Amino acid sequence: VQLRASGGGLVQPGGPLRLSCAASGNIFIINNMAWYRQAPGKQRELVAIITSGGSANYADSVKGRFTISRDNAKNTVYLQMNSLKPEDTAVYYCNGLIQYYSVERQLRGGDFWGQGTQVTVSS
Repeated sequence: VQLRASGGGLVQPGGPLRLSCAASGNIFIINNMAWYRQAPGKQRELVAIITSGGSANYADSVKGRFTISRDNAKNTVYLQMNSLKPEDTAVYYCNGLIQYYSVERQLRGGDFWGQGTQVTVSS
């Protein structure tokens, strides 16, 4: 199982950016999916999380500006970020709790991470 994040980049303050993260592999089902971020010199923090049924929760710092969504048919989670601020600058990581079939065809569960994508908010 792999998670591949994309969509990061340089954006001006107040601008939008959309991140995507696609899961691939011999997946049975994906439970919670989430986005975390880590700024230089800081610990990784939870930004937003969404259940398989679509219920979402957000860090206070991004409420009203960020929206997490998912497409279960595509095994993909998105993070729409609006009204970006310089303090949103960080490496963003996607995360998924995934049940999958092993090589031996056994059902297993795991906590998987994407490779991270840099978001820089600067004028």
